[in-house]
Amino acid sequence: MTNANLIDPEAIENLRALNPDDAEGFLRDIIGIFLEDTPQRLDELKISLEQGDQVRFTRAAHSIKGSSSNLGAMPLRAVAEKLEHESRANGLGNVQDYLAQLSETFSATKMELEKIISVA
Repeated sequence: MTNANLIDPEAIENLRALNPDDAEGFLRDIIGIFLEDTPQRLDELKISLEQGDQVRFTRAAHSIKGSSSNLGAMPLRAVAEKLEHESRANGLGNVQDYLAQLSETFSATKMELEKIISVA
């Protein structure tokens, strides 16, 4: 996966179109919220895994899936979806690899989003 494939440019353009009077400011705000919220959801995944809280874990994975989709972060969305599905279907026994993959994919996605808002 190349960094260029981490964010769907069409999704970014769709977000800009939601507020044509201040497209770049709006985009910075939306990305900023995502970059602030997602690490909290990642922490929630780790804590709920440690506590064996499947419901909370699944909810956090679902949240990351949705917010990633809204920003066009499709590789991140795909990993979050795998986590959500695995935890719903089979519990928390086999989620470690996906969780590590989610953290790595988020780090790469974060760098790409920061590039987008630095030029916005």
